[in-house]
Amino acid sequence: MRHKTRQLKLGKLSIGGDAPISVQSMCNTDTRNVAATLAQIEALQSAKCEIIRCAVPDQEAAEALGAIKRGCQMPLIADIHFDYKLAMTAVTNGVDGLRLNPGNIGERWKVEEVVRICEERQVPIRIGVNAGSLERELLQKYGHPTAGAMVESALGHIRILEDLNYQNIKVSLKASDIARTVEAYRALAAQVDYPLHIGVTEAGTTWSGTIKSAIGLGALLYDGIGDTLRVSLTGDPVEEVRVGWEILKSLRLRENGPIFVSCPTCGRCQIDLIEIAEEVELRLHDLPQPLTIAVMGCVVNGPGEAREADLGIAGGLGQGILFRHGEVVRRVPQEDLADALVEEAWKLAEEKRSLE
Repeated sequence: MRHKTRQLKLGKLSIGGDAPISVQSMCNTDTRNVAATLAQIEALQSAKCEIIRCAVPDQEAAEALGAIKRGCQMPLIADIHFDYKLAMTAVTNGVDGLRLNPGNIGERWKVEEVVRICEERQVPIRIGVNAGSLERELLQKYGHPTAGAMVESALGHIRILEDLNYQNIKVSLKASDIARTVEAYRALAAQVDYPLHIGVTEAGTTWSGTIKSAIGLGALLYDGIGDTLRVSLTGDPVEEVRVGWEILKSLRLRENGPIFVSCPTCGRCQIDLIEIAEEVELRLHDLPQPLTIAVMGCVVNGPGEAREADLGIAGGLGQGILFRHGEVVRRVPQEDLADALVEEAWKLAEEKRSLE
């Protein structure tokens, strides 16, 4: 059962409550380079990214957000550290949200100024606690960045905003360690009802980071925790979005194109299943409907999995049986299996689309 949180608006996108869990990423371009940043945002939009964040290291970057926002079709978040003036400029230039820890930007009056302009423009603030940048006093108290220290940091930042009667808040508590991340989110979720942005930070390269993120985010999402997510990878941000969607799809929390089922192959397999599976997945990547596609290699588990899928093939000696909604369509030679499955998938997708 999903953890109950209050709902807020990030631009036109609803976050929290019963709104769908959203997938976001962060540009790794220089924000001051508007053309490069917009090009990356366009690629992320094509990958179905729903929220984008940009780093704001200086005033020039904050000013560039105006042009970036005008060319961006999804909610834009400004990532602010230490300097309240950058937050003010970012909001003035039309961003939809801030990532800002109020305890890190100095005197109370500076926080009041940021809260004032955010209230005027209905811009939510995400408190983003990171194990790598906890307050010195918390590190002295706990010895190192524990889950308890992260939660205490988050609650401290929340209190600052609540004392100013500002509750248009999201919260994140990220560490590179999976267990610490999960423990922190579970503890905070038991104490607050603000929407939670989840992620395992500095997760690693595309290969290792995907695994760590799938484990950490999967555990939280299975607990019902999480209203938005980011998969943090050292690589192309487009891959972050693809992995994020696959995590949500695997838990049946969002629908976004096909769900693939394929066997790991073994000595019973009598067709070139690996090549067929990879080709089918590539060619059906842009399939709009959430069809379950099974690519199976032998007669043991193959027929059962293929029957349970919307479409599937079960391999035999140099050939395979094509199934559609559990019914046998025909036998297909090995060299034609990929073509047959792809053709049938697009046909079924079009039929479903026409009924919508």
